[in-house]
Amino acid sequence: MLDGFRVAADHVVALTATVPPEKWDDPALGEWTVRSLVGHIGRALSTVVDYLARPAAEQSVPSTADYYLLAAEQVDAEAVRVRGEQAGAELGDHPAATLAEMRDRALQALAQTDDRLVTTVVGGMLLSHYLPTRTFELVVHGLDLARATGHPASVPAGALREALSVATELAVLRGHGETVLLAMTGRSALASGFSVL
Repeated sequence: MLDGFRVAADHVVALTATVPPEKWDDPALGEWTVRSLVGHIGRALSTVVDYLARPAAEQSVPSTADYYLLAAEQVDAEAVRVRGEQAGAELGDHPAATLAEMRDRALQALAQTDDRLVTTVVGGMLLSHYLPTRTFELVVHGLDLARATGHPASVPAGALREALSVATELAVLRGHGETVLLAMTGRSALASGFSVL
């Protein structure tokens, strides 16, 4: 759990450090610029620190995949877009260095804790179930960032394995397990725009 998160965080920090100054305002994902996308990536780090400071009294989110099912119902996509833009602006004049500091704070907070219930945007859940959502976000948006900045789509195997596990579980819970398995074994193609999110 922690190893996948650490590797994914190190990967996006290293990738962000390669962004040229003139690229920060380039288009990246939807309406987000590279800066906004990195701001959103930073939230995958900062929420770890924030949520560790907010213990939950009970567990209402039973698993990592359930976090995404609930988020799809409860979280407003427009609010996510705006938070990404705000987070991007808050990265300041040295966004790569700011992201590295955010990673360091998250890893330091995790080193000082054990598994516990934390209060997330969709309810109380175990840290061991929440942290893989952050790894998933770091991996997927790291790929978005690589694509936007012309870097190869390369993710360390440990982090990629964890992200794929989350995606596979989501596919099964959403009733797309067979579809994904057939596509992964070369028996059919996924429809354009298919997503497990």
